[in-house]
Amino acid sequence: MAVVKELIRTEDNGGISFGNYELAQKSKVSDYQHQGDMYKVKTYREITKLERNGMFVYESVPGTAVYDLQQDGSSMSFRIEGFEDTQITVEMEADCEYTVAINGAEAGTMKTNLGGKLSFSAELGGPEAVEVKIVKC
Repeated sequence: MAVVKELIRTEDNGGISFGNYELAQKSKVSDYQHQGDMYKVKTYREITKLERNGMFVYESVPGTAVYDLQQDGSSMSFRIEGFEDTQITVEMEADCEYTVAINGAEAGTMKTNLGGKLSFSAELGGPEAVEVKIVKC
């Protein structure tokens, strides 16, 4: 898979793809419209961050490329790739439990904090993108 050269784009299935972990310097796109919302992405080798309407959605350290991110009120799914293992933080509903699955294998049940942040790690660096699915319990 190739990184998202345009930094953020809308996919045919309605999801969004964003991030370019190959960049040596920070790059960003602001005011990207998607389904009535405004998105902002900042990305480079060290970090990838996505905001919707000024609110946090996704962050990875180090940077990643994210494909087909889709989110509804109770779940989030996407595919991700990067050059090494990464720490991912996503915004979900506050003080709720979620099941996290990585490449179909359950990584456990995790509870969001009062701010709604959910953090987990993913092993990256292989030839294939890793599939992540987060579902509210």
